[in-house]
Amino acid sequence: MSADKLVFDLSQEIEGSPQVFIRKDWLSILDNMNQNYSANQTIIDTSQLSNSNKFMNYREGYLAMPLTMVLTGAAYTAPAVGNAGVPTGMLPATPITGVDTVYQMGTSCDYVMGLKNWFGTVIHSFTLDMNGTTIIQQTPFINMVNSFRLLTSLSWNDVITQGAVIGFYPDDPTSFSVNGFGNATGTVRQGDANGNGVCNNTLFPTGSGFDLAIAEARAFNYGDKNNGNVGLVKRIQYINFDPDSAIGSSQTVAVPPVPTPTSSGQLLNGGITAVGASQTALNNLWISYISAKSNVGGVGGTPYLVTSVMATIYLKHIHNFFAMIPLLKGTFFKMTAFLNNTSVNFTVANKVVNTTGQTISNPLGASRAGNLNVTGVSVPVGGTSPLMITSSALGQGGAQALGNGAYVASLSVGARCLNSAQASLINNTTGQCSQSIFLYVPAYTFNPVFESAYLSSPVKSIKYSDYYQYQVQAIAGNGGQFNNLITNGIANIKSVLIIPYYSASSASGAQLAGLPQGLPVYQSPFDVAGSGSTSPLCLFSNFNVVISGQNAIYNTEQRAFEHFNDYVKGCNSVNGDLTDGLTSGLLGWNDYWRSQCFFYTNVGRQLPVEEQVPKSIQIIGTNQSAFALDLFVMVEYGVSVDVDSLTGARV
Repeated sequence: MSADKLVFDLSQEIEGSPQVFIRKDWLSILDNMNQNYSANQTIIDTSQLSNSNKFMNYREGYLAMPLTMVLTGAAYTAPAVGNAGVPTGMLPATPITGVDTVYQMGTSCDYVMGLKNWFGTVIHSFTLDMNGTTIIQQTPFINMVNSFRLLTSLSWNDVITQGAVIGFYPDDPTSFSVNGFGNATGTVRQGDANGNGVCNNTLFPTGSGFDLAIAEARAFNYGDKNNGNVGLVKRIQYINFDPDSAIGSSQTVAVPPVPTPTSSGQLLNGGITAVGASQTALNNLWISYISAKSNVGGVGGTPYLVTSVMATIYLKHIHNFFAMIPLLKGTFFKMTAFLNNTSVNFTVANKVVNTTGQTISNPLGASRAGNLNVTGVSVPVGGTSPLMITSSALGQGGAQALGNGAYVASLSVGARCLNSAQASLINNTTGQCSQSIFLYVPAYTFNPVFESAYLSSPVKSIKYSDYYQYQVQAIAGNGGQFNNLITNGIANIKSVLIIPYYSASSASGAQLAGLPQGLPVYQSPFDVAGSGSTSPLCLFSNFNVVISGQNAIYNTEQRAFEHFNDYVKGCNSVNGDLTDGLTSGLLGWNDYWRSQCFFYTNVGRQLPVEEQVPKSIQIIGTNQSAFALDLFVMVEYGVSVDVDSLTGARV
């Protein structure tokens, strides 16, 4: 009986164990970019830390990275009475009162844009030099494999306690829709309230999880689209605190009142007094919040909304090396990360007023949805676009806030908006958190007795994994076969991860997905792909991974549940999820086969004598999706580095 033994063991414990460390100090250093991230990279050297004569624990280290999100668009124009007028631009800075109030622009736009899963999506690739030698190679799209690692290793308790810190909450894998299918001639039919292509950007429930009318119309495979993507809602709420909102209100009101500052520094809201944080306090505290908004500011009355985000990205989540590193003194690192700075151009069209003769002051009587279309995305390094634009369907984030017109949303690392067009149009595009990226690392001072024991074997071996990335493009849908050589030779191979997306490299793939020709789905502002999700229903049959001519999977897999049960389930989890009651990982079967279709194969079981032998990798299978696919293949291989923990020298 395990409980009885625990009681007995606890009763024999001696209170007060000796202190291994007598001091722990958190040290912080700036990166080398002098607040300028227009080159889409950051460089950090740890010379200050290596000269501190303290043991540094990079396993606990993290980056504090400021992000500036800016939304600009056309100035608001109130429509005419009846069905002749069409609202244009962002909603006004001052409310238009009536049967229902058209809210001020800042409140209305709080849920228009957000971020994809995990703040680390902003890092496209990462390299590390140790004492002048490169030990982590530059691998593009490293955020994709890192997102997979988080999905398969974190528990739901981790999401609750750490999610807001790292910007992580899994997307609902069943809340997607696919819009913009091509017709018989291949012409893209665009125009949907959620956007074009694959969309998983609905926020709020517009119906029950089971809609009988939809089911009877043979459209039940909407899944939970009508329930909204709770993951996107949570991630927006992590960053969209609005200092103009009513805080701590003890009364429910039908229409959110317009906050009016009082002389006491509180907010008076229709007779409700609530304590709010001042913008100065938020700036000093470096808390993510909506830092600026205006419908009439800047040149020509251009409206804007600025969200300042203070992102925390743990080093151990950026690369496996930092999860394996011991305490080191005197080691010099140079970290280089290329960044996914992003600009998204999109339009809202065909949004109309009601046909009952009511004015815009009754927006709920109008057809407010309109159509969302992405017209262009710029990611200078070619990686994932971390930005999400929410649906303009009734009751969604974009419905209340945006009228017809063209809009630009951008994400910039640092405090400056890097979209030159936005920066020239408006006066206030500066984020209000940090101006630079900080690296935080704890420094430990040993108890001398334990330090002697630790240094009795000063040479520490760091065994970690690095990644090789390869792409297989334009695999035909509906039974298209693939048989591709990934590499001629990599030593100490650990695993092979395949991440499938609808193809942007073939005309049919892009048209079926409904996106502009050549735009990858992982850069779509409506699709969560690229940060924890694949494209929906990307499943293979006849699948195998071949290592130097030998099948890694004993029987070629025909069925999707085989690969999930045999390889994906528990792959990075505590005890491989073999112990009931002690499990981790956020991928379930329903998540896997709908829109988190990762194909992960462990190929690391081998004799030690084989580890240094380079081996070829080949993947084979049949694409059972209706869409042409592009495959991102991430090969994990083992690396070892020996270092003197006292001097920091590589041995």
